[in-house]
Amino acid sequence: MFRTQFALNRFDWRSLDHFVADVKLSESFGYGYALNPFNALGLRDPYVWLSFAAKATTKIRLGPFIDNPMLKHPAVTASSIATLDEISGGRALLGLGVGDTAVRMLGIKPATVCELEIATIIARQLLAGEAVSVGAERPARMWNPRKVPVWIAAGGPKTLRMAGRIADGVFLRVGRHPKNLHHALENVRAGAAEAGRPAGEPSIGIVIHIITSQEPAAIRSISRAMAAGFYEYSPVLFENAGLNWTGPPVKELRTQVWPDFHHAEDSTRAGRVVDFLSEDVAESFSLFGSASNVAGQLRRALAELPPVEIIVPHPVPVPSPDSRFKRWFAEKVMPAL
Repeated sequence: MFRTQFALNRFDWRSLDHFVADVKLSESFGYGYALNPFNALGLRDPYVWLSFAAKATTKIRLGPFIDNPMLKHPAVTASSIATLDEISGGRALLGLGVGDTAVRMLGIKPATVCELEIATIIARQLLAGEAVSVGAERPARMWNPRKVPVWIAAGGPKTLRMAGRIADGVFLRVGRHPKNLHHALENVRAGAAEAGRPAGEPSIGIVIHIITSQEPAAIRSISRAMAAGFYEYSPVLFENAGLNWTGPPVKELRTQVWPDFHHAEDSTRAGRVVDFLSEDVAESFSLFGSASNVAGQLRRALAELPPVEIIVPHPVPVPSPDSRFKRWFAEKVMPAL
């Protein structure tokens, strides 16, 4: 029977021991996935840390969220995730995307849709044990392949359509407005149809921002910062939903926020930079409020989609290194869904 799983992508990164303990705690709360971000400057190597977590857990699935094709060859990524899959006894998932913050902080442009597509195809072929032509004297082939599912995180129409053609699963990163959810699903399905894939492929996941503050003023600011972050990278999401950007160009405002609106060091302050955004805009991308409010908002978003395999509740601001958010979501929100 189909069962939706919940995934966490924020953990206690103070030390390896704290991280492993936090993943174990997440497993005990009933989360199905521990997805560790990939950022060469901000965090330790996710494959190494997740391998230690794999030895301390038995059920929770593990993977990077999200790796990208700009910092290394897809064969290296395939080897890393295959190693994690072997260590964990088949519990790995590979999440890929264009890079965004993780590469921009290094002065590198995010991957194009074409670059991400090629990298994904190569990684999937190698993980399946297939021979891949890479321009070497002989086709490349992994000596120890593992059939690890490869998911793509996407928000723009071209990336969504490409993911529909080739990925095992697609994480929708478009907020919660019904029109954006519909547009995203239509693009994924169009890509799947182009590739002649059977009904039900690829699997669908959703990444949704949840504002952890209960203070009305903070919610007001943070929800606007999250909306600005979506506009920063995918202005089409405003267009699809009939929303208006009524302030200065986002490129001008970006200079006041580091490294971007979604990952700002102070999300409340970042929201004040875009205080001109309307309530409709603020409420189109994030969940907020009490557990019952969050559950209701999420339930309405899920009603716009086919059965969702993975839900990634992304807390904003990132909680201090404790278990309050994950416990609150597991004990108060998940049962209500």
